[in-house]
Amino acid sequence: RARRPSAERVVDDFEDDDSPPRRRIVLPIMLFAATCLSTFWVGVTHWQPLLTLERMVRDGDLMLARQLTIGHWSEGLLYMLCVMGILLLHELGHFVATLIYRVRASLPMFLPFPFNPIGTFGAVIGMHGGQADRKQIFDIGLAGPLAGLVIAVPVMLIGVLELDVTRPARGDLQMHCPLSVVWMIRALRPDIDLHDGYLWLGHANPWFVAGWVGFLITGLNMLPISQLDGGHVSYTLLGRRAHLIARLTVVVGIAFMVYFWAPTMILMTVLLLIVGTDHPPTRDDRVRLGAFRTVLGWGSLAIPILCFPPFIFRMA
Repeated sequence: RARRPSAERVVDDFEDDDSPPRRRIVLPIMLFAATCLSTFWVGVTHWQPLLTLERMVRDGDLMLARQLTIGHWSEGLLYMLCVMGILLLHELGHFVATLIYRVRASLPMFLPFPFNPIGTFGAVIGMHGGQADRKQIFDIGLAGPLAGLVIAVPVMLIGVLELDVTRPARGDLQMHCPLSVVWMIRALRPDIDLHDGYLWLGHANPWFVAGWVGFLITGLNMLPISQLDGGHVSYTLLGRRAHLIARLTVVVGIAFMVYFWAPTMILMTVLLLIVGTDHPPTRDDRVRLGAFRTVLGWGSLAIPILCFPPFIFRMA
């Protein structure tokens, strides 16, 4: 079964066999270290690594990377610690739940990418979902997003309070703020005027960008599609009827992308089309969720609306 290269999520990734579980350790550690370096690097470039690379090539100044690292190492370190803390706690939420339910799972695989503004594509965990029943899949799927938000929300609140829009904004990239962040800014920083929900990336700080990344990844993963975290939740709530919701979500996403011409959505849409929309059955779909999980599950489906920024970035 093919692994889907997207942001953080739980995926079925093991063949059905009776061999004892063995976790690869070296590769996850190497990927974690590489993601720490890539997030540190984009932090010292003020989340504009391509602009920095362009300057290095244009001016022939290979020492610029050294100068940025020396001059802005504290911003890079703070961003790295915040964003990696959010991603790690998200993945540990999934992983600990699989340990509790004795479901085979890999260690988290972080995905470094030092050329995009956030320095990563998130992380993945491989899981033998066929070993888990309906209630267990619900808990495993929702544990990650809720755990990640435990850090992402306070990090974002600090970031909003620390915003400084008085200094000149470097670069021409703007970040789109999700609905919940717009509310935070209006409540805590009424002096800041968001332009159609956008904030200059040059005005952001490590706290804000890390919180924004946490919201972005959480919102994306809670879309009710396939084996994304939201797909796990919607399937446990609706059963096979969740397949219709997933297909409608993809159709709406494609229509949104075409109508508003949101090129940042193209890669996500292609990935979703490749991996499909339907969620496989659990080990036992007849297990009851109970009232608490049902209410929590329905409430959690609002997370994409509150946390996912539809346009992500734009060039101004």
